[in-house]
Amino acid sequence: MKELALHILDLVQNSITADADLIKLTINESLTSDILTITLEDNGCGMDAVQAEEVKDPFVTSRTSRKVGLGIPLMLAACQRCEGNLLIESKINVGTKLICTFKHSHIDRAPIGNMAETMVCLLIGADNIDFIYNHIIDQEEFCFDTREIRQALGEEVALSSPEVLDWVKDYINEGLSNLRGGVVK
Repeated sequence: MKELALHILDLVQNSITADADLIKLTINESLTSDILTITLEDNGCGMDAVQAEEVKDPFVTSRTSRKVGLGIPLMLAACQRCEGNLLIESKINVGTKLICTFKHSHIDRAPIGNMAETMVCLLIGADNIDFIYNHIIDQEEFCFDTREIRQALGEEVALSSPEVLDWVKDYINEGLSNLRGGVVK
């Protein structure tokens, strides 16, 4: 995939399929350590240790519609290509945590991509799921939390309404721009 945001979109679908109602995404860019870490954590149904290892194989999937599952294997390959790795921590009935690491400056590391569009896509079909998106660059941090937005809007306005989605996109773009010192990537 050309952008890490597309990998993230694909991996979050696993969390949604696992019946998660809270999904936490943290992107930590440590420029001083030259490490990019993407952590995706959910409170879904989880997996046992054997399943957590098996999902790294592209020919293992829980889907009945096809016999391959490429999301985790493709992300693992992307990590390893950039001197990193993908770790899976999971417990049945507790949830799953993916920790993806990359050498930040590696020539083969895909750009992070458009996280505002990615979050908007996730919100369109997930009115019953809360997302926490933290983006950290060295010591600076931006946080987007749908629980805060739900509280401000009340129950009568859906997060997937066009006006809210436009606001979310602008809010995330502005937050990430401020995080990067006014530079839009």
